[in-house]
Amino acid sequence: MRVINIGPDPSLAYRPNLDVDKTKEKEDYRNFKHSVWASCNHDHKRMMDAIMSLDQLVDESDPDVDFPNSFHAFQTAEGIRQAHPDKDWFQLVGLIHDVGKTMAFWDEPQWAVVGDTFPVGCKFQNSIVFRDNTFMDNPDEKTFSYKLVFSCYISKICA
Repeated sequence: MRVINIGPDPSLAYRPNLDVDKTKEKEDYRNFKHSVWASCNHDHKRMMDAIMSLDQLVDESDPDVDFPNSFHAFQTAEGIRQAHPDKDWFQLVGLIHDVGKTMAFWDEPQWAVVGDTFPVGCKFQNSIVFRDNTFMDNPDEKTFSYKLVFSCYISKICA
């Protein structure tokens, strides 16, 4: 982890692995990983067991957090429950939003399963933190057909 000076927002002052290779966050990599994980043959757990297993993971995107990852899941779900008591589906999403991080237990690199991830096959949003200097070498950034907001998803939206 490096300390960097990027302005007045202290939440952005610490960023582990700033040099992570964002060129791997592209459509062909996503398609390959989809073929590896879509069979769902790595593990079978009850959801609460999967959430609790996150406590064994040191999240590289939040290395300074000193409470279990499961606590974050419960905290997120409770915050959503308080703000949106009528949206039980949203509360469930808040509870399970980090379960994909368990893929790190099967040697998936953490850059691929934790921290900021982005849709692929379409224009990268300007709101992405460090967007200007981490996507320069990504082939999708130079692909004209991905310059539209929805790009490869347009036919699926319009179908």
